[in-house]
Amino acid sequence: MSRFDAPPEHLPRSSWLKDCTACGACCAAPDISTLQKPLGVRCGNLQDNCLCAIYQDRPAVCRNYQPDWVCGEVAPLLTLDERVKRFLQIYGLSP
Repeated sequence: MSRFDAPPEHLPRSSWLKDCTACGACCAAPDISTLQKPLGVRCGNLQDNCLCAIYQDRPAVCRNYQPDWVCGEVAPLLTLDERVKRFLQIYGLSP
């Protein structure tokens, strides 16, 4: 199973999506202790266009993040809030 294949308990979504779509979910949903960013709160470096203000100097945790099947699940949603909500649902988390 590749990192783009959804687990059996999830319906497959957007299998064609294998690159970052700049949807912002990975910068808003998970907690990022390196940046003192809590769960479900958008990173202070995430701009309104969902691009990182410190992209060239971002910390290793951000630099090493790789898109996976969750990106295909959340990226098509229309708003960052919807993407964050779905991201957290997938992992069974609540802020």
